[in-house]
Amino acid sequence: MPKTVFIGSDHAGVSLKAAMVEHLRAAGHDVTDLGPADAKSVDYPDYAKAVCAKVLDTPGCAGILICGTGIGMSMAANRMPGIRAALCVNEYLARMTRLHNDANVLCLGERVIGTGLAASIVDVFLATDFEGGRHQRRVDLIESCGLAASL
Repeated sequence: MPKTVFIGSDHAGVSLKAAMVEHLRAAGHDVTDLGPADAKSVDYPDYAKAVCAKVLDTPGCAGILICGTGIGMSMAANRMPGIRAALCVNEYLARMTRLHNDANVLCLGERVIGTGLAASIVDVFLATDFEGGRHQRRVDLIESCGLAASL
């Protein structure tokens, strides 16, 4: 089923991002590329924020963030309440993060995985629905840890 996907990267992820945009569009997804357009050095938190803001404003969509390792994007994205970003390096993690954690943003590392594996991870992430049930309570607990939570 085609989805709306917002995608962004930093300079270290721009090549993989371009390949994923092409892959997603060929699969029929509605893709918005939020940049950057080239490999000139940029700050990844700016792109994480842009993608995550769109994800929060667009029900049923997904976000994809790409940097060199995927770690920085994951850390930046998870600072935003309502975002559940997961760095995935294989299809199993992509499936489980959707199935059990209702992740809404996928993070990838261009220096860690190749284009073929990245495309497979993206496909599994987008095709997997949240299982709910006992996992909903846990997702709710994650959400209660946001900025308004008293620790």
